[in-house]
Amino acid sequence: MQGYILDVKKAKNEDCVVSLLTTEKIRILYRFYGARHPIVTTGYKIDFEVENDSVQFMPKLRNITHLGHPWLADLDRMRVWQNLVTLLYRHLKDIDLPGPFYFDLLERYASIWHLQNPKRAAVEAYLELLRHEGRLHLPDDCFACGGGLDDRCSLIRAFLPAHPHCVIAPKFRTEKIREAFEALSTIDLEDDEVEMLWLTMCEGL
Repeated sequence: MQGYILDVKKAKNEDCVVSLLTTEKIRILYRFYGARHPIVTTGYKIDFEVENDSVQFMPKLRNITHLGHPWLADLDRMRVWQNLVTLLYRHLKDIDLPGPFYFDLLERYASIWHLQNPKRAAVEAYLELLRHEGRLHLPDDCFACGGGLDDRCSLIRAFLPAHPHCVIAPKFRTEKIREAFEALSTIDLEDDEVEMLWLTMCEGL
């Protein structure tokens, strides 16, 4: 079985509780510490087995094999990836059966993470997530007052569009945001605009 490590929480001694996103569900497994055990880290993709023991309160994580990507040694790319995965964990942590979309999303972006600015890839992944969940709002009206937007707009958490005077948030050219949202692409956005979108993402999905 394969999955992405969404979260690792310390338990007693050096044991830990691992949350894993698989194609079927989010699995919460207990992992015993051992000198020969591979390190489990948020964001890693692993192959693993589940050992069910009626005596234990939680299934065990066994026989872990890391399934590496070429960019794992790039600390900057890895840091952004782990931030994205942590945001996804917080978004999904109360859902047992999120469906295959989220696993497939990580699969696709993990395969291209080394090809572009990782923050651009993260923003594009988030745009896909918002569209999948029916939460991607084109910049037509201000969510705060309901009025139509002009040539400038601001975006708050969940990329909700608003008048710049209605919220305290970075400003964007409305048409550029519309094009990015429709294409699910940041190709026409400047690096500083992508950085602002990334920081907005980091407030929570």
